[in-house]
Amino acid sequence: MKLVNIGFGNMVCIDRVIAIVVPESAPIKRIVQESKDRGLCIDATYGRKTRTVLITDTDHVILSALKPEALRRRLDTIDTGTDPAAASDDADTEDDFGTEN
Repeated sequence: MKLVNIGFGNMVCIDRVIAIVVPESAPIKRIVQESKDRGLCIDATYGRKTRTVLITDTDHVILSALKPEALRRRLDTIDTGTDPAAASDDADTEDDFGTEN
């Protein structure tokens, strides 16, 4: 089981994720709303803007404030077996969340 940090110390089992998408398109917005209505939406944004939507094989939808590029870097770190500290919140810059210093 491989876990990836999706921001603010929240971890997701990457083996269960089938899609990582941006939330701007109407179909993704509809998927997010339907998951909220069914109680299958996990909001891990801590009130920040949703920048990434993770869809799991169990139909859960996970919202993250982390930019898709930052999440991809973390996944690459896991896949290549490099230093996991590089994928932790300690290595985050404010830019990973799309905010200014």
